[in-house]
Amino acid sequence: MRIDNHVHIGVDPLFYLQNWSPYALDLERLFNEAGDSGIDAWVVFPFVAYMALDIEGLRYNRIELPKDTPHVPYAFENRRLCEDIMRSVPERRSRLWPFLMADPMRMPAAQVKEWEKLPAEYPVHGIKIQPTILQSPIRSLLEEGSCMVEYAKAHDLPFLIHSSIAPDDIWSQCSDILAVAQANPDVRFILAHSCRFHHESLKRVAELPNTWFDCSAHIIHCACAVDNKKAVAIPQERFPSDYNDPARVLQDLAEAFPDSLIWGSDAPFYSYEDAKLQMRSSYREEVAVLNALPETLRAKVSHLNTLKWLGKSVDSH
Repeated sequence: MRIDNHVHIGVDPLFYLQNWSPYALDLERLFNEAGDSGIDAWVVFPFVAYMALDIEGLRYNRIELPKDTPHVPYAFENRRLCEDIMRSVPERRSRLWPFLMADPMRMPAAQVKEWEKLPAEYPVHGIKIQPTILQSPIRSLLEEGSCMVEYAKAHDLPFLIHSSIAPDDIWSQCSDILAVAQANPDVRFILAHSCRFHHESLKRVAELPNTWFDCSAHIIHCACAVDNKKAVAIPQERFPSDYNDPARVLQDLAEAFPDSLIWGSDAPFYSYEDAKLQMRSSYREEVAVLNALPETLRAKVSHLNTLKWLGKSVDSH
């Protein structure tokens, strides 16, 4: 069985209003692009910017929740994803493993109440957070957002968290995510995007028994390393590999951290475009890099490690 641990479903009003891409992916397109790729299941969750945010502010790249708003962050998006999945045919429904999207700083207790209102038959598998775009510090999980961690503990749910090492990103530093994980040893965490190839962070992930990292959007991150962009670690702090060859990088990561690496596509964010940057990949290219791994490593990173992070039995999958 092969599992993609990182797929966005829905629409992102910030990306759409800023003329950035991608800004949408629905289930039908996911199955059109990935349904015959050899991937058996997808961890899915909403896009990042949510409809409760001030839409006029999004036009100017401002992340603001209106005062006294009756709308709870991600209440609409999480329920819409729930409804989309429940309307799917049974064969597809069983292959979609939904996560709740969360904002750890804004109205966290109200978000947890909304989670508790979801239909009992809706199979929540975890919680996803993208602190950088939300400008919502991940350390909020140690403070006002701790109710989200308590919910995860009560329901045995893992976290998937966007990571960064850029000095100007004060919201989602790898070191802060690792601090949250260390403070909650009975909760499972993934740091997304290979910790931006930051070697010390990768080694720390491997040391902690409750943390993993995923390689989502792997090809464009390798391109960032080739061009020494700030999205990835500087050369002297970077995991050593040949970043001109994404397949080589993935194998080097899998060999160095065989129990910590998990494969994911970041669909549709395996490509990215804004006013300054254009980077392109595709679902099939991401899968081709996975398929280039030796079979034993491929099974570890796309199946066995993923099930362990999700808290699922290997025998039942």
